[in-house]
Amino acid sequence: MINKIKQKVQEGFTLVEILIVVVIVGILATIAIPAYFSYVERAYASDAKTQIKTLLEECKIWKTTHEDFPSDVQEMIDEGFGNIQSSTLRKWAFEIDLHQRTEGGLHLEGSINATSLEDMPGGPDKKVCFDVENGEFTGYGTKEECAS
Repeated sequence: MINKIKQKVQEGFTLVEILIVVVIVGILATIAIPAYFSYVERAYASDAKTQIKTLLEECKIWKTTHEDFPSDVQEMIDEGFGNIQSSTLRKWAFEIDLHQRTEGGLHLEGSINATSLEDMPGGPDKKVCFDVENGEFTGYGTKEECAS
């Protein structure tokens, strides 16, 4: 009995056994790889989302000392309002389009968008959009595309 086990171990694996292992590894890879890329995409987008939320709060502070909302991030930085790291500005370009509707109370409307640049590891031209009125993110890192 022990001799048969020794002989089987010395012979190696059959082609069928190897093929079964390859198929199992292939099935696991088809499940794991898309999940991994989705996770990485959401991680890259979270950087922009965090900065967009910070920008929104800074825009509200800006509005208290100015007549209107800032037109762009550089204007805020020049006047000491934009607390954005230079590394973030190398990865993302931000667009601010905010206004206040006075009908039926004071409501903030508009959007803040971030578009990835060449230095962003996820690649350029990825867009993260924040709809201020609804408080929802769309675009890169989400299942919905940005509204046109």
